[in-house]
This record gives sequence, structure tokens and C-alpha cells, in this order.
Amino acid sequence: MQVKRFFAADMRQAMKLVRDELGADASIIANRRVAGGVELTAALDYQMPVAPSRQANPELEAELRKTQSLIATAHAELVTRSEVGSKDLQLQAEDLGPAPVAAAAPIAQPAAGGHFEQSALDAMRFELNGLRELIEVQLGSLAWGQLQTRRPQQANLWRRLQRMGLSADLSRSLLEKVSNIDEPRQAWRMLLAHLAQAINTPKVEPLEEGGVIALVGPAGMGKTTTLAKLAARYVLKYGAQNVALVSMDSYRIGAQEQLNTLGRILNVSVTQVDPGQSLTQALAPLARRRVVLIDTAGLPANDPALRMQLEALASRGVHARNYLVMAATSQDQVLTAAFHTYKRCGLAGCVLTKLDEAGSLGGVLSLAISQRLPVAYTTDGPRIPDDLQIPRSHQLVSRAVGMQAQDEPSEDTMAQMYSAIGSQPALRAS
Repeated sequence: MQVKRFFAADMRQAMKLVRDELGADASIIANRRVAGGVELTAALDYQMPVAPSRQANPELEAELRKTQSLIATAHAELVTRSEVGSKDLQLQAEDLGPAPVAAAAPIAQPAAGGHFEQSALDAMRFELNGLRELIEVQLGSLAWGQLQTRRPQQANLWRRLQRMGLSADLSRSLLEKVSNIDEPRQAWRMLLAHLAQAINTPKVEPLEEGGVIALVGPAGMGKTTTLAKLAARYVLKYGAQNVALVSMDSYRIGAQEQLNTLGRILNVSVTQVDPGQSLTQALAPLARRRVVLIDTAGLPANDPALRMQLEALASRGVHARNYLVMAATSQDQVLTAAFHTYKRCGLAGCVLTKLDEAGSLGGVLSLAISQRLPVAYTTDGPRIPDDLQIPRSHQLVSRAVGMQAQDEPSEDTMAQMYSAIGSQPALRAS
């Protein structure tokens, strides 16, 4: 029997190491948390076959169901033990009655016992979570193998959507809409049509609506450059007299000077809002301007100054329409975190930047669709204002298809995707 230990930051990475080295037939015989991640002990009791075929494994499926049953039983036992322990402590307190003041110190013993019980419960929870992650990974691999065998057309569409970088949830929703179409080309065309329909774009360009427009988002997303493109676009069309620029970024070196330089070039007034100054008061002299563009600071999510900035932009006295600037080059986790941070100020939509530098558009499009953020503008280069576009949903889809990865996603990638959502009824192979 071949036995080996594997170390990784989390359970999914550890399982990938096991599959890569020992193959899909390896058995996990132990798992535990260690400093920096998890440790898996895996065993293989026979020689690995060459190029094993990925087919549905009834024995594995039955074994996984047994393990799921064990987890459910253990979870029920955990809940029962927790409730019984709480009742026992309550009964002990009632039997003892009110304790005299002098006896306060000895009562610490039940607390120590309670701490021990809590440690045991925490250890059991960790074991259950580890088992659950193991099952999710193995079920994902099983579900993906079954889908390839039973519904190869659906599996092929899944691969194409993953090459575009779309999220698993959005991919599943799109595939449900074309599940009854048998002809592959027609299914793909209809799927892209549904994707285009899901992308919301404003009926009226934000600059044409006028008012106060603020660009928000983390540092490095392209807020200041986008604001320069918007300002130049408006000046070229309507002149400089009815537009003004406002900077709330007093934290980044050179940010205000950059905006002042832009103002001199465009002959547009620039107002600096210092920390602690009221945004409402800063905007008051600009009330007659048709468009006011606000550049904000890209601060860390835990910075108190960011909270004050978002509260100012959300103020009813400001009446700002806030647009989240998202670089298509950013990781999906970064974009999701940015949305949850900046949604507190109220978002009217988003601006997608750096399309020319991105490897795919799937991440930004998935977030815009899932959070119902209208895509107000896109940018795809440094030229001002030439590289600013008013998006059309079908053009975005066409561009996303053109930017899809050339290589097919690996089997591990597809299995990991299914490990997260494969247990949902809509994804089970039929």
C-alpha cells in the first residue's frame, strides 16, 4: 500500500495534490488542521492504471451516500449534545440555588468543564467540516463525470462558458434556459442571446442626464483616468462652462495635482474637498453646473476615512449617482469585495475599465449581472477621450466570446466548480 501525506492551504488544494499524484482512486484515511492549512493522509493500495477513464462509479456514489448519512447523524448528535449540556448546566445551577458571596470563587469549576465541553464541540465541528469538504470535492468530480457521460452537449457548453470566465452560478442559469434545445449551434446562439439580455445598460447616457456623478472603487481601478475621459467627452460636446470637477482624494500623492492639470487643459474648474470638510458645502457653489464629476479616494475597506467618504456620497443633500469602477484585469474575489464595500453608498451602476489589458470579461460581467449593476461605460485604452465607449450588451458578449481562453478548462477545474454547486438539483446529471 502506498501512503503519503499532503499539505495545502485548504481542503480543495490538498485534494488536487492527492489526485495529481495518486490518482482518482486514492483513499483519504486522515485529515487534520495544521499551521498554515490542512494535512491529508492518502493511501493507494494498487498500481495506478494508465489514463483511467472518467466514468460514473456506482460504488463510490454509494460510499459517498453512506458518508453523508454519517455526517448527518454526527451533526444531529452534536446538536443534541450541545442542548443536553446546556440543560445539565441549567439544572445544576437550579439545584445549587443562589450561592453566597463567599463561595463565589469555587464556582469556577463548572465553567472550566464548560470550556472543555466547548473545545470538544469545536473539534467535532472541525472534523465535520473536513468531511463535508472532502465529500463536496468527490461529489463534484463524480457529478462532472456523469454529466460528460450522459449529457455531453451540456458538458461542452459548460466548458465554453468557463473559457469565457463566467461564474458557475451564471453559467448554470444560462444552461437552464437552453436545456431543451438539442442542436448544438442553436443552443450556443440562444445561450449568448440570453447572456446579452442579462446585461443591463442605461437607456440614457449618465452625462446626458447631468447632475452629480461620482466614481468610486478601490485604488488602481482607473477612476481618475475614467473621470478625465468623461470630462473631456462632455467638454468636446457641450463646452467647458457647464461642467466642474471635484476631488475627494487628498490621500494619494499627486492625485489633486493630476486633477488640477486636467482642469487647466480643459479650462474646467476644480474643487478640492479636504478631510473633514462637508461635501455638501463644497458642492454648493457648483449648483448651477449641469454636470459635476467627483473623483474619490481608493482607500482600504477598513479605513474609517472610507466610511466617512461613503456616508458623504450617500447623503440626500448631495444627490450623487455613484458608479463603481471595476477593472476587468482584477481577480473575481477583489471585484466581489469591492462591490460589498462600496454598495453602502448606493450604486447607480458600474464602469468597466482596462478591457484592452484583460484576459477575459467573464468576471466583471458575472458580477454586474448578479448584482444588477447597469454597465454605464467601458474603457479600453489610455487615450482621452477616445478610449471611452457607451456599451451595448451584444457588443460586450461578442467581445467576451472573442477573448475566451484558447485552452480547455482542466478536469480538476470543472470538478471543483461542481464541488461548490453540484449538489443543487439544477446541476445534477439526468
